[in-house]
Amino acid sequence: MNSNFPSNAKPIKLYGLPVSGHAHRVELMLALLELPYEKIDVDLMGGAHKAPEFLKLNAFGQVPMIDDNGQLISDSTAILVYLAKKYDQGGTWLPEDPIGASQVQRWLSVASGEVFRGPNAVRLIKLFGIAMDYDSAKSSTENFFAVLEPHMATRQFLTGDQITIADVAGYTYIAHVPEGGISLEPYPAINAWLARIEAQPGFVGMVRSPEPEAG
Repeated sequence: MNSNFPSNAKPIKLYGLPVSGHAHRVELMLALLELPYEKIDVDLMGGAHKAPEFLKLNAFGQVPMIDDNGQLISDSTAILVYLAKKYDQGGTWLPEDPIGASQVQRWLSVASGEVFRGPNAVRLIKLFGIAMDYDSAKSSTENFFAVLEPHMATRQFLTGDQITIADVAGYTYIAHVPEGGISLEPYPAINAWLARIEAQPGFVGMVRSPEPEAG
């Protein structure tokens, strides 16, 4: 267990759902930091995230959210920052120097932008039938991968040779993009990067959903 976690504290509560890539980002970070946690599934289809008792915890009615012994934090990237700042005293996951911090922030923005509009969107459409423009999401994904593939060919992780919360934020939707009908086979450097993340001690994956049939 993480030595910075108080021995008398309760496990961190993670509110989410098993097929949410945003929630998995947080679970992965908790696991990599060796923090005790308890998963609490929120029935989004049943509207549990909009119920009064949940809105008292998060007024935006969104998951993921964590309850760290009374400290409530929502938004997946904000949670990653919180966990790194509180439980990684060495600054490995979130560098303190200006260049390192800015590079991590850049890729957190990519996770909320390019990854959200591309790999996340194609998966939402194919897996959950969300009414979005698939051709646009597919094009966004391919354009993003055209940038990411040569970038990853020159380094181990997104910001260099050290894994950071940027890699955690980007991993899940990219690793699961085949569920959105896009193959990862043409991208050896991206696949190698994903494999390096999966090789980290404590790694936990997200449940795999069926991939759509080709054609």
